[in-house]
Amino acid sequence: MEKTIKIGPNIRFIRNLKGFKQETVAQELGISQAEYSLIENSNIVDDQILIQIAQIFNVTPDIIKEFNENQAFYSIENKIDNSEIHENAHGIHQVFSPIEKVIELYERLLSSEREKIEILKNQNNK
Repeated sequence: MEKTIKIGPNIRFIRNLKGFKQETVAQELGISQAEYSLIENSNIVDDQILIQIAQIFNVTPDIIKEFNENQAFYSIENKIDNSEIHENAHGIHQVFSPIEKVIELYERLLSSEREKIEILKNQNNK
């Protein structure tokens, strides 16, 4: 049985890992947030749009197409430009903690949600 690749959900997950909001990516693409949301909910995405999104996220289109969690942790952030790689007799050992990246992501998401709450509170007070 052939596995169906769902590109839209892959884009959503990578966007969240990178800490981008839908509005930001939509603005970079020159489309509305609603149009961008449709992309994230689609199984198939036009190759030109996929290339543009990959450039925004600083990844290759193949990373989006062939996305999996392990690859994401080792490919995102400019192909691991924030880590050290050491080679020894036992192969390559990478000093990189996926847990730290997940914690960083959740902290950014939490901060974003707090900002939204403050904006809503200010709107209700008017």
